[in-house]
Amino acid sequence: MGRDVASVSISGEDRRRYRDKVRRCLDVLARMLGESQFDFERPHIGLEIELNLIDSLGDPLMRNADVLKAIADPAWATELGQFNLEINIPPRELGGEGTGALETEVRDHLAHADDRAREVGGRLVMIGILPTLRRTDIGEETLSSNARYKMLNDQIFAARGEEMRIDIDGPEPLRMHTDTIIPEAACTSVQFHLQVSPDEFGAYWNAAQAVAGAQVAMGANSPFLFGHQLWHETRITLFEQATDTRPDELKTQGVRPRVWFGERWITSVFDLFEENARYFPSLLPLCDDEDPREVLDQGGIPELGELTLHNGTIYRWNRPIYAVVKGRPHLRVENRVLPAGPSVADVVANGAFYYGVVRMLAEEDRPVWSRMSFATAEENLHRAARGGLESTLYWPGMGEVPAAELVLRKLLPLAHEGLDRWGVDPARRDRLLGIIERRCVTGQTGAAWQINTVRALEEEHGVGRHDALRMMTRAYVEHGRDNEPVHTW
Repeated sequence: MGRDVASVSISGEDRRRYRDKVRRCLDVLARMLGESQFDFERPHIGLEIELNLIDSLGDPLMRNADVLKAIADPAWATELGQFNLEINIPPRELGGEGTGALETEVRDHLAHADDRAREVGGRLVMIGILPTLRRTDIGEETLSSNARYKMLNDQIFAARGEEMRIDIDGPEPLRMHTDTIIPEAACTSVQFHLQVSPDEFGAYWNAAQAVAGAQVAMGANSPFLFGHQLWHETRITLFEQATDTRPDELKTQGVRPRVWFGERWITSVFDLFEENARYFPSLLPLCDDEDPREVLDQGGIPELGELTLHNGTIYRWNRPIYAVVKGRPHLRVENRVLPAGPSVADVVANGAFYYGVVRMLAEEDRPVWSRMSFATAEENLHRAARGGLESTLYWPGMGEVPAAELVLRKLLPLAHEGLDRWGVDPARRDRLLGIIERRCVTGQTGAAWQINTVRALEEEHGVGRHDALRMMTRAYVEHGRDNEPVHTW
């Protein structure tokens, strides 16, 4: 989905050709997997961070094009809403020298971009959902000026045939209808990429699915939407609802949603791409000129453009990625469950926890997915999104346990050992996982800090809700600028 597309009209013939091309790409991928076409040496990691723009009050600033021009760095790009930006950090070896520089590199990028944003009256904020966003801020005019976003919006609503319904429970339930996908722009996330070999892909994807609930519990950072206090990680249910192409009748029939946890453990990356082709109609049926069979027959490496574009419009919480880099194909697991923020230190610590745990879970003799149902893993994700560290999760051998206890007793020791196996420097390992430990001990996630800060402003100082959200957001930005982990706020 990251690539630009031209604004075009879509015909029935376009859809038929695109479906045929996706299936051809799928056949070629199967052949490549069977012929061991994928080179794999030391694994690489990658990082994407989505951010929001705010003005001096803390309200959303609809000027991402101006800020991008001021930043003047190809690592930065637009996202769905005019108040969104995204940065792509260059990939590096996991455990190598570049991993150690990751936190400093990200801080430097964000500080430079924030300084440039100030030149046009804005600030950057790295947060799961911008708390000051109001319903009046969403509308088709808020879409970034990129043809792919307009086309995506039009195709989703053409598939639905009716307005989108947002219905979220919680302390202050929210129910509304919208005729645009812009509520999705409220969701800003971090994506952790991990390159894996084809033989190991199934194990790593299953491991990432199994640990998703624990990740969200200790990383929750999205408690407010349109002035309502909802879930600790409201972003999960908002994203699921805001891109849903199904009217109620298709939901009742069991049609799969575009934002999808999945429905089974897998044995191969092919399982996921095959499901994409089998279950999901195209949203952006745009064909390129490549004949993937011909390219492969001639000894080349095909881009599989239609397969990857289709994959980019199916929003799995752990997404398979096929890419060709410097003429070599590779596979990645893209972990998408976590919100952005609160600080760079927190983001990098969340990544260290994830990479360490999935390494250990993927290499277990008796893997966790052989002892836990897939439905339970999905239930863990939604429980964690509702309650954060206050939630109760299931884990084999432990039963139903508080999320913080699961992380502290079971998963943090695995993360330590996993980072050792990746070759991460012990001092760096201890600092980053120490941030996770203290967050669990104190119970202070980004979500908990936001809720408590707003409550104190309202109850102790008599501040109205929107002003309290503005004040909290401005304080949040300053803490993040200092790179203080959220448990110290």
